[in-house]
Amino acid sequence: MTVTRTPAPLPIEALEAALAPFGHSRMLPRGAYVDPAVLEWERSHFFDGSWVCASRLDDLAEPRAQKAVRIGSTGVLLTRDGEGQLHVFANICRHRGHELLPCGASAARGVVQCPYHAWSYELDGSLRLAPHFGDVPNFDRSVMGLVPVAHAEWGGWVFVNVDGQAPPFEAHLGSFGDLVAPWECERLVVAATHHYELQANWKIAIENYHECYHCPLIHPELCRVSPSESGENFVGEPGLWVGGDMELAEGAATMSLDGRSGGVVLRGLDERRRRQVLYINLFPNLLVSLHPDYVMTHRIEPLTPSTSRVECQWLFAPEAAGRPDFDPSYAVDFWDLTNRQDWAAVESVQRGVGSPRFVPGLLSGSEDAVYQFVTLVAAGYLGRDLVRGAVGEAS
Repeated sequence: MTVTRTPAPLPIEALEAALAPFGHSRMLPRGAYVDPAVLEWERSHFFDGSWVCASRLDDLAEPRAQKAVRIGSTGVLLTRDGEGQLHVFANICRHRGHELLPCGASAARGVVQCPYHAWSYELDGSLRLAPHFGDVPNFDRSVMGLVPVAHAEWGGWVFVNVDGQAPPFEAHLGSFGDLVAPWECERLVVAATHHYELQANWKIAIENYHECYHCPLIHPELCRVSPSESGENFVGEPGLWVGGDMELAEGAATMSLDGRSGGVVLRGLDERRRRQVLYINLFPNLLVSLHPDYVMTHRIEPLTPSTSRVECQWLFAPEAAGRPDFDPSYAVDFWDLTNRQDWAAVESVQRGVGSPRFVPGLLSGSEDAVYQFVTLVAAGYLGRDLVRGAVGEAS
């Protein structure tokens, strides 16, 4: 998975310290969390230059659907044409560069029209109308269609690679697809969506996600339904993902405030998986939490070095979500509370690393998934292949 990258503007010795063997390594240097130049590098290399989750396909289920999202330094426009085909383009008019649809907005119409000078495009990206260009010499409408962006559909999501230079999506996914196949994410439906804005760097939120060392102090409700030291992290698996599993407490059917489920057990799970929750980050921006009866996701977008936007969605089996009396709040309320507990913690970390007195810390033996994420990021910063560091016993 070799990709040529210019190294990030960070001290090489600090990044090498993050790549030291597990038990001896340190966290990323301060600049990784506060320097605007580092964020611009990440947008170019980790976001524009990688496979990034752009949307749930549910948001584009109907013909003529349009949606605009921000990916790294680039806006992308997703459309569904009248034949049901999905298309992805740079969200840029070919005339003067105006955005075709505001980022975050959706529409349902048969054409894409620029709101600046009324250039319009078919949903397949071909130019439909360019007002007042009939007498312009050498104007070739056949080459003035929207600029396509590489995309892949998997698990009910659409992933995009803006610069078109990333390795194949299958290599990016690795064994993650096989691991989560029993949850049948592609057939699940979104029953709730929350949006949060964090006063924290996007990586701090992901580092927090990768450990439950903090759970006894921060998440008493979570610890009642899932012991904080249960489960284990996955190591040595192919693909650009990091994660692990945790066990449900005796008497708990799922992650909810009282441990009870208001849905149905997902049909593809065996007895072992019905007693577990998996927590996995598909690099760079998608967190997938897989429960016996629902899947929760976080899709993270960096805004500034110290702020991030998070879209959280709860997905359920159609046979549960389709019931007239179905109420997803048993899962939503639990994770909204847990999210807000986490956000308070990561925002405090952001304030701490923002200090010039911050010194990157060591990791405990229970933070091996954090180590895997940090080493993946540090290797990328140095212009190397995105590879997770090997995890052994901390010593």
